[in-house]
Amino acid sequence: MWVALSAATMCAVFAAVLGLGQAVAARHRAGGAADLAALAAADRALWGSPDACAKAAEVAAAQGAQLVRCSVAGEIADVRVRARFGPYAPSVRARAGPSLAVPGPPPAVP
Repeated sequence: MWVALSAATMCAVFAAVLGLGQAVAARHRAGGAADLAALAAADRALWGSPDACAKAAEVAAAQGAQLVRCSVAGEIADVRVRARFGPYAPSVRARAGPSLAVPGPPPAVP
C-alpha cells in the first residue's frame, strides 16, 4: 500500500516539475525570439528602412516564433512575439534601440 502511494506521489511530483520546466523553456524561447526580432527591427529603423517590422517578423519566424505586434517610433522598436513550445505559447514583449534615442521621426541621414 505504501509503495503504491509513494510511487503515485512521485509520479505526480515528477509531472508537475516536468510541466513547470516546459513552461520555463517556452518563456525563454519566446524571450530570445522577441529580443532578436526587436534588435532586427531597431537596426532597420536606425537606417530609416520602412520595412523594419517585416524584418522583425522574418527573424521571429526563423526562431520558430510568430510576431504578434510591432511598432517603431523613431529608432525605438517595440515587438511582441509568441512562441509555441509543447502545450505552452507564451507571449513576450521586447524593446530595442540606441541608448540615447528619443522616440519620434528618424533623423535625416547626410
